[in-house]
Amino acid sequence: MRLPEPFVARMREELGAEQGAALCAALDTAPPTSLRWNPAKTLPAERCGEPVPWSPEGRYLPSRPQFTLDSDLHAGAYYVQEASSQFLAHLLTEADIAGARVLDLCAAPGGKSTLYASLVGGDGLVVANEINRQRASVLADNVRRWGSGNTVVTLADPAAFGGFAGWFDVVGVDAPCSGEGMFRKLEQARAEWSAQQVGLCARRQREIIRQAWPLLRPGGLLIYSTCTFNREENERTLEDFAAEAGGELVATAKVACPESWGVVCGEAGPFQTFRFYPHRARGEGFFAAVARKSFDAGGRVRTPRARRPLLGPVSRRDCAELGRWLREPERMRFAAVGENFYAYSAAQYEAVRTLAESLPVICSGVAMGQLFKGTLRPEAALALYEGMARGVLPEASLDPEQIVAYLRKQELPCGLFAEGMNLVTARGRGLGFAKRIGGRVNNFYPNSMRILMQEKNDLAGSHVRPDKR
Repeated sequence: MRLPEPFVARMREELGAEQGAALCAALDTAPPTSLRWNPAKTLPAERCGEPVPWSPEGRYLPSRPQFTLDSDLHAGAYYVQEASSQFLAHLLTEADIAGARVLDLCAAPGGKSTLYASLVGGDGLVVANEINRQRASVLADNVRRWGSGNTVVTLADPAAFGGFAGWFDVVGVDAPCSGEGMFRKLEQARAEWSAQQVGLCARRQREIIRQAWPLLRPGGLLIYSTCTFNREENERTLEDFAAEAGGELVATAKVACPESWGVVCGEAGPFQTFRFYPHRARGEGFFAAVARKSFDAGGRVRTPRARRPLLGPVSRRDCAELGRWLREPERMRFAAVGENFYAYSAAQYEAVRTLAESLPVICSGVAMGQLFKGTLRPEAALALYEGMARGVLPEASLDPEQIVAYLRKQELPCGLFAEGMNLVTARGRGLGFAKRIGGRVNNFYPNSMRILMQEKNDLAGSHVRPDKR
């Protein structure tokens, strides 16, 4: 499908005839394939591929493999993420956000949320929000698969966070946009584009960034990003907001960006901006910007009053049972929600409680499972958690063909499993649980995460998608 003529005209006007033509020509070439390895689940020797220069864990692949059939994808060893959008790893490297609270306000499908989760570490907290229920479900599965245990997934309009004034150290607004940066990968993006849509997106982006601003503490970082090229959704949106914020919005320390990367660096008021054009940088269309809320900005931290108690206490005996499933139980707090038990970093437990009792939360911490007669029946998320203790259960290590059957929730030979509950592994990484009862095996892999079919583009099931942003 041809590029929309009004888009071509706009790019020639904004970039000049030569650069505009080069961009449009690049949008008709094949995109690179890239991923980001999970540092908590892989060794350096395993992180194959050509390095993405601005992302320590990012790699380009020489060709697109069958991701759907790769157990490492399902075990959370990597995330299929477009290289340009991994630039946030570089943007935050010098900021050192270990232990910070990060809000990813428009988070689905989860590429940036999982990146933030690795950067903040076990004592940090990522709140990954998505307003669309179906996309939020995909986001929650990707968060569980990543297995960091430090993320809360919320299903809320950005306005619902109004009670959390000054609460976050970093607020990321990966704004819904017209998707011009996806023209190389998705014909649908070309078909749906219009100048009117660009204007609608720009107005929505301005609204979201206004809602996000009060949530940031004085001295905190505001990150804005889109996967589109035009200035209306990028620089002009930021310039309008900067005019409203006045002296409360200031520049950060200069972010180094070598010319060899091909990234076009600039400014929009106090914002440092970074543009990825596929004819200059090895990645899809992407725009990112960063600025800081002044340390002298007014306002105070405000926490909403809980609407309902949710996280219940856990007895000492039950804590002992839950703790034996974790490598570092001493740094965790346990809570009960109905009949289900969860583990949270002790450093962020009260923050999670506040979120859970004030907003619609669909996923948080580590879902441990349920207790039956004092023994845990584990949840699949526990097998994917990077901090699960090994040796608690017998392990069933499956070969590639058996793994695909497991991920499809098909029957498996009972001879592969010990009697009782088993941890299912592939290449040494946990995938889920199965229970053998005599000559029968119960496959406990979650329905929402199972492989449904193998589609032409190797994105089987609704949950396994490369990050579009």
